Amino acid sequence: MTPDGFRRMALALPEAMEKSHMGHPDFRVGGRIFATLGHPDEGWGMVKLVPEQQEALVRAEPAVFSAVKGGWGRHGATSVRLAAARRRTLGPALVLAYRNVAPRRLAEALGTGRRES
Repeated sequence: MTPDGFRRMALALPEAMEKSHMGHPDFRVGGRIFATLGHPDEGWGMVKLVPEQQEALVRAEPAVFSAVKGGWGRHGATSVRLAAARRRTLGPALVLAYRNVAPRRLAEALGTGRRES
């Protein structure tokens, strides 16, 4: 997966937009971040999951997903190693992250899965 591929997939989600946060691109819906690119460097992305989702993805695809170091990681922030990621693994992770922060009407439009708040 390339950074541009990650970007295209994130922006394909309903009402997703790209902004910038702490010097790197982020992807938001309803003003809330669900994914980022370029941290700690351009070979990485991040998806904002809940701990249970993170645990399942890390267990299923440890070459692709890992917990972000520190407190953010303990709360579900999950690093994505772009070189190892494929569309079929990244797509569902982006959808989970999106649904976790999206307004209810948008989250429900994407079908079942966990939605926070």
